[in-house]
Amino acid sequence: MTANETGATAESAAETVASLCDDRELVVVSNRQPYSHNYADADENGAASAGTADGSVTVDRPAGGLTASLDPVMQAVEGTWVAWGDGDADREVVGPDDAVAVPPEDPAYDLRRVWLTDEQVERYYRGYSNRVLWPLCHLDTAKMDARESFWRAYRETNADFAEAVLSAADADPVVWFQDYHLSLAPRWVREDRPEAFLMHFWHIPWPSRDVFRTCPQAEALLDGLLANDLVGFHTDDYCRNFLDCVEAETDARVDRASGSVSYRGHRTFVRSFPLGVDAARQADLAESDAADEWWAQFRETRGIDPSDALAVGVERLDYTKGIEERLAALERFWTENPEWRGELTYVQKGTESRSGIPAYDALQDRVAAAVDRVNDRFGTDDWTPVIYTTDHLPEAGIAALYREADLGLVTPVRDGMNLVAKEFVAAQTRDPGVLVLSELAGATEQLGDEAVLVHPHDTAGFADAVGEALSLSRAERRRRVADLQREVHAEDVYEWLESTFETAAAVDRGRRSLQRSRPSPTDD
Repeated sequence: MTANETGATAESAAETVASLCDDRELVVVSNRQPYSHNYADADENGAASAGTADGSVTVDRPAGGLTASLDPVMQAVEGTWVAWGDGDADREVVGPDDAVAVPPEDPAYDLRRVWLTDEQVERYYRGYSNRVLWPLCHLDTAKMDARESFWRAYRETNADFAEAVLSAADADPVVWFQDYHLSLAPRWVREDRPEAFLMHFWHIPWPSRDVFRTCPQAEALLDGLLANDLVGFHTDDYCRNFLDCVEAETDARVDRASGSVSYRGHRTFVRSFPLGVDAARQADLAESDAADEWWAQFRETRGIDPSDALAVGVERLDYTKGIEERLAALERFWTENPEWRGELTYVQKGTESRSGIPAYDALQDRVAAAVDRVNDRFGTDDWTPVIYTTDHLPEAGIAALYREADLGLVTPVRDGMNLVAKEFVAAQTRDPGVLVLSELAGATEQLGDEAVLVHPHDTAGFADAVGEALSLSRAERRRRVADLQREVHAEDVYEWLESTFETAAAVDRGRRSLQRSRPSPTDD
């Protein structure tokens, strides 16, 4: 199945977005930028030249993920993207308005950069965003560090983003905020542009009200988000949690039947939009010559026997991803099933993340120690049970790992959606593997029926599930993967875009109709 068979493509998504915007400007707002400019001597990934006279500045382009999917849509609608300019050469290429036209070889839209001081990066990004909101929303409140200085920086930085939006947008824009870094910015934009259409997608879980109320700034966060006309989450459960929190923490009127909130004279609709991946692209990567070449070299250099079963895990080194729990389950599996020693190899691709934050530094040390422990216990001269790498792997290499895996272990202790699960499914283009999926991942709502489900904290049950997955017949594996692929291709990232903007268009039509029906101030 391809994206064309589902009816959702980058082109059709762009048309849907354009129909909402009509003659209004689309402004996307995110913490991370789609393109960054860096000096060549600081670049390690061989990025393409920006076309400067001396070739000293390079451009890092979107390589998969949401930014890669949104980029062609932004090119089609010719809007503005507001984001933190974190490249070391970013200031060199912008104009007086702090904007640069992208992509460099065929400029189609403006990238408006927001400059953050080192203190803002430390307190707004590494502090409030990732030491308050991230653990809060992933139900790990013991890791929260709610310093007043973090909150001040978060407010100040959200005000900076709002100011950048206002300076870049016309009087009646469509503004789409992304994620938990920017929950306050919509309120400032609303106050200055009351006619703007504002929408927000929250990419991580939304917690229950009992958890959310542990945040000292709970009401202020909701006040910012309720300035939007539409707020989106991955799942219906997160929508219900959000409405519960609004009802408990504010004086807003919540209408459960319509999924809407009336607050400060404004109505906000709350909807679920499960984010997908570019499934067709992932399948193409898995079947590429680059994937074949990468896998042949990786298997040889790492000493992986082609006859061995292969399990794979791919994620950031984050305490929410369940890597330690997974290693414990594998250790138990090899303990209880000695016949699989030397027959099952596990490859763990970890990407170092948020280094310098104590919880993350400690996790990296614990994962490395756990890998050493398992390998010391079971390894032989001819077999390494856990192959662990934090090296940068190309997209084709990641796709090859997925394709070759007999088991895809996607077992977070909490995850808003988890796109790795969907990428793994899309990459099953040859002998099909089995998706082993955590019950606590948002993706379970879509993929749970055909995955082997585990609870990451149930070590014994997890180990048994590994054995169950390995025992499935080829026919059963093929059936499961076929059903999963139908879901992943039908609900891909372009379907997500279309669904989001079709809903936004309906909300906007209702809002405008209501405005027209209201008597003007001059009417008797």
